[in-house]
Amino acid sequence: MAMDEHDYRFLCELAAQLRVDSVRASASAGSGHPTSSLSAAELMAVLLARHLRLDAGDPANPANDHLVFSKGHASPLLYAMLKAAGVVTDEELLTFRGRGRRLEGHPTPRVPFVDVATGSLGFGLPVGVGLALTGRKLDRLPYHVWVLCGDGELAEGSMWEAFEHAGHEGLANLTAIVDVNRLGQRGPTRHGWDLAAYARRIGAFGWHTIEIDGHDPGQIDYALSDARATRRRPTAIIARTCKGFGVPAVEDREGKHGKPLDDPEQAVAELGGPRRLTVQVNPPTIAGTPYAFGAGSLELPEYRVGERVATRTAFGAALAALGTADGAVVALDGEVADSTKLDAFAEAHPERFFECHIAEQQMTAAAIGMQARGWKPYAASFAAFLTRAYDFVRMAAVSRADICLVGSHGGVSIGEDGPSQMGLEDLAAFRAIHGSTVLYPCDANQTARLVADTAGLKGVRYLRTTRGETPVVYGPGERFPVGGCKVLRTGGHATVVAAGVTVHEALAAADLLEEDGVSITVIDAYSVKPLDSEELRTMATATGRVVTVEDHRPEGGLGDAVLAALAGAPVPVVKLGVSEMPGSATSQEQLEDAGIDRGAIRRAVLDMIRHSAPVGGLIA
Repeated sequence: MAMDEHDYRFLCELAAQLRVDSVRASASAGSGHPTSSLSAAELMAVLLARHLRLDAGDPANPANDHLVFSKGHASPLLYAMLKAAGVVTDEELLTFRGRGRRLEGHPTPRVPFVDVATGSLGFGLPVGVGLALTGRKLDRLPYHVWVLCGDGELAEGSMWEAFEHAGHEGLANLTAIVDVNRLGQRGPTRHGWDLAAYARRIGAFGWHTIEIDGHDPGQIDYALSDARATRRRPTAIIARTCKGFGVPAVEDREGKHGKPLDDPEQAVAELGGPRRLTVQVNPPTIAGTPYAFGAGSLELPEYRVGERVATRTAFGAALAALGTADGAVVALDGEVADSTKLDAFAEAHPERFFECHIAEQQMTAAAIGMQARGWKPYAASFAAFLTRAYDFVRMAAVSRADICLVGSHGGVSIGEDGPSQMGLEDLAAFRAIHGSTVLYPCDANQTARLVADTAGLKGVRYLRTTRGETPVVYGPGERFPVGGCKVLRTGGHATVVAAGVTVHEALAAADLLEEDGVSITVIDAYSVKPLDSEELRTMATATGRVVTVEDHRPEGGLGDAVLAALAGAPVPVVKLGVSEMPGSATSQEQLEDAGIDRGAIRRAVLDMIRHSAPVGGLIA
């Protein structure tokens, strides 16, 4: 619809209102980022009033467009938009950043129409790519994804992972609106107001680019219309704006980022005072129903006790079976599906398999975007490489996201590839994530069962798999409750707590110790978080000695989880972990060199018996 003079004036007034309300919200909080909100007011006013398609009364409407504030610090602007749309009241607007209030300093899904938490720069656009992929390939609905980006965050590598992936996929349902206001937190951004520099770089990834004056509603309206009409490629609207626009005291001035205005009343007066404009947001053009893939019965792979199978192989087969049973399950790969064995899912369910290439941040963000629309993503890579996406995992927790990440090649047991390929910090990293579940199966049947069970869990779930083949110790019908453990041997001299590959070393050590006249309890702590603290305390107290053994660094992994569970219990604990820097060697040699093999466990138990610490002591 063409814009007339009345429309133009209304948009100018709406932009002024968004500025005023951004200033008021920040002033009421005594903190915030009003200058970053002021620069993008016209951009968001035109989007809200003329191009965004939302059912304002139903945030769950599957046909709704999606708006992601990648520059999440501009949250006052977002909340001002929601006020104009009638989603929040003026009274609630002024509770910004208040204790227990939902209008937090940076947006979270506690707020209607917010799909994910933002604020960690470089996160929002990759999530937008995930939402756009979902719309085109999973939901199969024509909703559009709009992402407001800051020019400063274009220095983040994750943004370029997103630009490349979206361009490669031809995501015409995605538009990035880049607010080029020239100033970052401490000074000018890398390219300042050189819009052409941004256009060249983004255009090189296959995007349609439009350079505009970001304070001209007419140019903005044209660009947004052009973006929605563009086919076969995403659009980037590169808008020159002025940070703090409309308030002379802060306009284009350094040192004003992230601070409320010194004189908000004067700023409001300079902006023309408060308004009470409302916007009837355009509803979706269709009543959309998301596509649903078929579902069948769950027939997990089964393995014979004593058979040697890698847990990564069991993971791949089990996820393929789960995909058959549950049409909402999707899989994302970091170009290692042949190693993680995710290729079994790709072969069985190609329409729900997403190759993200060697871009772990984009892979994780895409999974977060997909779960926001109700899908059940499993994203897999080497455990070591998932650390590249750790900030995004942290943001997944802030977003209350339900995703499952699978890390293969955990520990030194991978063998000759050496330390660059070994996940040795992953258990600690994922244990630290709020509300996370961390699972480390030791055999194929246990892996298969846990793969299926993780689909019904909430929050961030992490499953660690092993490269090498290990013996099957559990029958196909065994159950493995999350938060539980399995007692594989019972003895009176010590309790050995292991997980994954070290379970087999602990069982072998138990056989060796029998020759010494020593009996031990062996616990398979497959659920590293939550840990079965009650069972551990019972067994530890019964034997009076505990040895933990893990193919992981001593810091923050299984051993520290056990120490936390036994806090206050008068039981000495020895932790065995990978303390030195590994080199290249065979799998068994690696375990021996790291001091986490059966021989090391045997020696640790015998040493404890010979030199037991006093009751309540700790041997670290």
